[in-house]
Amino acid sequence: MTALLTLRAGPTALAHLREHGGLRGDQIDIMPGASGGAKWIGIGGLDRYLFGHLLQQPRAHPLHLIGSSIGSWRMACLAQRDPVAALARGHEAYIYHQRYTPKPAAREVSDVLARALDCLLGEEGVHEILSHPLFRVHVITAESRGLAASDRRPVLATAMVLAAAANIVTRRSLAWQMRRTIFHSAGDRSPFLHLRDLPTVHRTLTPDNLRAALLASGSIPLLMESVRIPGAPGVHWDGGVTDYHLDLDYGTGAGLVVYAHFYDHVVPGWFDKSLPWRRAGAANFARTLLIAPSPAFLASLPGGRIPDRRDFFDFTQAERMRRWQTILDASAALGDELHELIETGRLVEAVVPWT
Repeated sequence: MTALLTLRAGPTALAHLREHGGLRGDQIDIMPGASGGAKWIGIGGLDRYLFGHLLQQPRAHPLHLIGSSIGSWRMACLAQRDPVAALARGHEAYIYHQRYTPKPAAREVSDVLARALDCLLGEEGVHEILSHPLFRVHVITAESRGLAASDRRPVLATAMVLAAAANIVTRRSLAWQMRRTIFHSAGDRSPFLHLRDLPTVHRTLTPDNLRAALLASGSIPLLMESVRIPGAPGVHWDGGVTDYHLDLDYGTGAGLVVYAHFYDHVVPGWFDKSLPWRRAGAANFARTLLIAPSPAFLASLPGGRIPDRRDFFDFTQAERMRRWQTILDASAALGDELHELIETGRLVEAVVPWT
């Protein structure tokens, strides 16, 4: 049978899986969620299984959820009382409620996606996320600095060009234009307090700022408007600018990091997408199990790929909606395969080392 999933494990994770003969939900300490916009549609079925089944198993210790952009929205679904229902609301809004004029201004895009976020959260989402007994949500935003703090489009465009150029030399140059901010509900128990690769500020998630933080985390510069977050200085942009696929130091905890991802590789920052040499190594992923669609699964999809933002330009509105729904339906097979691998004890056999 052709594998629909690619599974990669760092050395600590691989040893853990072999020692325990597989994977249980209570063995997971951290779950990251990457930026990627529409790509979350392509792993919707995998999320449904993880959020609605594996991670609902009884556990005695917190699960730390961290995401940037759409990854933070996915984690916001997981931390609600009924994560599968939250995912369904989010998918419905993302596929069918995104309707734009031919050349939408930033305000229009921001307004449409703000309404989609409200659908995902529902009436009680904010309260459920902040009061969850065991799930601790971390939302990454990029607080603008220097030219990037300007509301004037030409100045912001200049800032982005300068940031992209300097990033070719080193990722640390992002600090000139952006500062990573992590809004979270973990207090002094957050496993990310030690991050030093980029300037990082930690702020507490509250009922007053959670929605704004989630909206900011997905607000792409130039495409959308910046977001002012209550209780935090400056204006904030998409967390994927600094942390596209979350190449973070996940620490040395006893449990696993389980990373449901769109790809079998990790791109550190948004400006690294076009830099083929800028791919994350295995250093930060020693205790990580990465789960992603396999090349065979991708080849079976319309166009041979998961959804992408360029679909808004390549297809009519009706065709885009049909394709995205088809891919979302097909992604159920990803969750089914992971369930089978876990239940039959064959998961370890399917994992390849992440070296």
